[in-house]
Order: sequence, then structure tokens, then C-alpha cells
Amino acid sequence: MGKKLVICEDCRKRVSYSVEEVNLSSTLKGEKFEYSGKKAICDECGNEVYVSEVEEYNKNQVYDAYRERYGIISLDKIRKIPVKYNIGKRPLSLLLGWGELTFTRYYDGYIPTKQYSDILIKIYDDPIEFSELMENNISRLDSPSTIEKSRKAIQKLLCEDFFKLTKIEQATQLILCLNGDITNLVLQKVLYYVQGFYFAFYGKFIFDDDCQAWVHGPVYRSIYDQFKGNRWNALSAQFEIPETAFEPEEFDIIRNVSDSFCIYGGKVLESFTHREKPWLITRLV
Repeated sequence: MGKKLVICEDCRKRVSYSVEEVNLSSTLKGEKFEYSGKKAICDECGNEVYVSEVEEYNKNQVYDAYRERYGIISLDKIRKIPVKYNIGKRPLSLLLGWGELTFTRYYDGYIPTKQYSDILIKIYDDPIEFSELMENNISRLDSPSTIEKSRKAIQKLLCEDFFKLTKIEQATQLILCLNGDITNLVLQKVLYYVQGFYFAFYGKFIFDDDCQAWVHGPVYRSIYDQFKGNRWNALSAQFEIPETAFEPEEFDIIRNVSDSFCIYGGKVLESFTHREKPWLITRLV
């Protein structure tokens, strides 16, 4: 296929053109922005020619520079949200509690406010955030098929994210799924007993993380840091557990240990570990 032709005002005829990468600057909302843009050059006279696609590209580059300066979500991410969650632009806008066409305008290139941008960034980054949004506002949607399709997309994403977790993080999520009302203190002790019982039965550890002997008992630092902001409040699972996540013996140990020890409070479990040899030896050395 030949090159596209455009009108060159200097040559006064239709000509082919070439596109060059150039550094440009433009003013948007009273501010100057520098960006990497494009320029269309007439192949015959070498002067610049107008090409709508090039102008559209440069306009988007200016908008992207503005978005970056003020922490506004990119147009690319906005357009990925409906695909990611398999939901149309109109139902997504309704789900967010916005006007029917608000998200569509942002999808078409309008720059959202910082407040709306922050919401879009949250749901783009976190399928759990979107899942909670859907379940809390499901009455705004009038199509059961829309809800079902989006739920399936969310579940698929959560499964993908679950397998990115470390083994101890996966075990933590399973414990929290099995027990909906435990604190970080209880969780630490249950992880300790899961590791211990698994080693006793199978001669190897279920996860590689080192356990530390703190004043209040055994602690896995990475998990403690993840939930320390909850203090004494109950923890919640962040993932549904895929069926293939654990070997049968791993699942059985985690479930049985959880059933046996999550019935106790944190201080009771702390007293258990304080009377056992591993903690005593470590603290007295």
C-alpha cells in the first residue's frame, strides 16, 4: 500500500508525508507542558503539514503530561478498566454512583477530577476494591447477566493475584477464610502451629519464612507488618481460595490447626507458646 496523502498548503496539492519524533511544548489550563510529540513533514517541500492523527496524538501527549503532573489516572488505564472487569461503560458509571455518561466522557479523553481519578485508580489497581464496590452497590445495576459476567472476571483476577502471593501469605489467606474473627496475635500463633505440625507429620516446612521469638510469642515479621495497622481488630480475608492452591496434606494441616487453635484468644495462645521449648530456648539463649 502507498503512503497516505494530505493537502500541503505550500505545494498546493495532495502529497505524501513522513512523521518525525520531536520535543514539543504546549499550554493547557494556563500551564506549560513539555512532551515528546510528533510532526508530519511534506515529502516534497519539507514543510510541516496538518495530519489529524498526528494532532490527536500530540493532544493526548499534552493531556498525559498534565495527568502525570497532578497524579491523574492515564487514559490508557481508564480504557482498560471495562475490559479488566468485563463491564460496559454505562453500568460501570452507574456502579460508581456517577451520571450515566460520566465514565464514557473520561473514556473518550476528558480529564477526570482528582477525586474521581483517585477512585478509578483504586479500582484499576485492586480487584478486591472493585469487588466490594460491586457487592455494595449491586442494586444500581439492572442486568443480572452484567453482574454475573463481571463477577467471573473479578474471580479470575483474584485467582491470578492469589498465586502471586508467597506461600505464607497464601496460608494466611486460607486461615482467614476459615476463621472470620481472629486478630493478628492469634494469626501469628496459628501460623506457628501450622508450621510445627506440618514439620512433625511430613519432615519439612510448609513455608520458608523464619519465625521470630518476640516478647508476646512467635511472630512471622512479614505477616505481622502486613496487618499491624489492624491492632486488636479482627482480620478479613482478601482472596477467595482457588481449589488448586494447596496440596491436600497442606490444606488438611491448615484446616485442622485452625479448627483447634482459633477457638482461643490471643493471650491464651501466647501463654501456650510461652510454656513450650522452642520459645523458651530461643528467648533464654
